[in-house]
Amino acid sequence: MKKRSLWKTLILFAVLGIISLFFLIPLIWVIASALRPASPLYEYANPLTWKSFIPTQPTLENFVHIFVNLNFGRALMNSLFVSVSTIVLTVLVASMAGFALAKFEFRGKAALFTIVLITFMVPFESIVIPLYILIKQLHIDNTYWALILPGVANGLAIFLFRQFFSEVPSEIMEAARIDGASWFRIYWRIVLPLSVPAIVTVIVMVFMFQWNSLFWPLVATHSSRFEVVQVAIAAHRSTENTSWANLFSSAIAGSLPPVILFLFLQKYFVRGISGTGLKG
Repeated sequence: MKKRSLWKTLILFAVLGIISLFFLIPLIWVIASALRPASPLYEYANPLTWKSFIPTQPTLENFVHIFVNLNFGRALMNSLFVSVSTIVLTVLVASMAGFALAKFEFRGKAALFTIVLITFMVPFESIVIPLYILIKQLHIDNTYWALILPGVANGLAIFLFRQFFSEVPSEIMEAARIDGASWFRIYWRIVLPLSVPAIVTVIVMVFMFQWNSLFWPLVATHSSRFEVVQVAIAAHRSTENTSWANLFSSAIAGSLPPVILFLFLQKYFVRGISGTGLKG
């Protein structure tokens, strides 16, 4: 019986290992290409050999080039600023909205919650035109606000907080109200500190959304001053020419911040997902 269980485990690991290769091989090839000099980049592309995945003369000149000559660092800082600002505002707005939907009773609550659910089911592309008209009328187009504000009232974040706050015992808040605490103090001093897993889930979710955003930054801004990571990466490719060395190196550099963030917060992220009823 133990031998059969061992064989099943070995077969499972073998199958998972083969499947993972389909994802790892292209990633390894991109990393190896980014570490090669730009001139012999195509030399090992066809046919594929071990030299295709292990650069014989590794160099960081492609990374130095995009940061020194192409101002890729500015795009990284823009994306970081936009992502962090959106996270702070989203956590505040979405947590207060989720707290109200979870613990207060008021007319139209069910209809409002339904609208919140619909907002994150509607494709973003379908609201781009009215959204651009709105920011144009507010005179915030081609500014950081145009990149930040549309991501703040996040329906999915409100839903996550509402689900998490629904699990918080109402007796705690009733006891605080008896002691004379205001609703804002209950929210700020009691409920919010208990919602760390939900907060981390929203942080990771909003960060990934803003960091990977390409379409909206192209529409909302036109100055290189506000260029974000995905726009900077896409700029290396055009219909006439593609700078593959710059494209690969910027893609690798641009993927590091979200990977590092997720590695540090993955424990809380899993707890947050399971605690909001989305798991399974």
